[in-house]
Amino acid sequence: QVQLVESGGGLVQAGGSLRLSCAASGRTFSNYASGWFRQAPGKGREFVAGINWSGGSTYDTDSVKGRFAISRDNAKNTVYLQMNSLKPEDTAVYYCAADAKLQAVLAGRSDYWGQGTQVTVSS
Repeated sequence: QVQLVESGGGLVQAGGSLRLSCAASGRTFSNYASGWFRQAPGKGREFVAGINWSGGSTYDTDSVKGRFAISRDNAKNTVYLQMNSLKPEDTAVYYCAADAKLQAVLAGRSDYWGQGTQVTVSS
């Protein structure tokens, strides 16, 4: 089992920045790919960014390219999402996910999910 706990969400003005953290416990986190998803009110869950076990490969969705960056520190069992130039449309609950298979993460079929952290961007 892998337990994931997100933190770092909050209220920010448009154009501002936030850094989300996802702390993992349980099995060896460096064996797992990870990713961030978000769900806005009334909408489905959306893939935001993914990262392989080593951090050597990253992926993100077009709407966040150039603004968000995913990274990880396996020594700290933590994955990060640096969010810059935030827009009101980035408002959502952000979820961390992990799976032994990168493709499962990218497809939204991860075995492990966190409880989410709210990000609200005011205009």
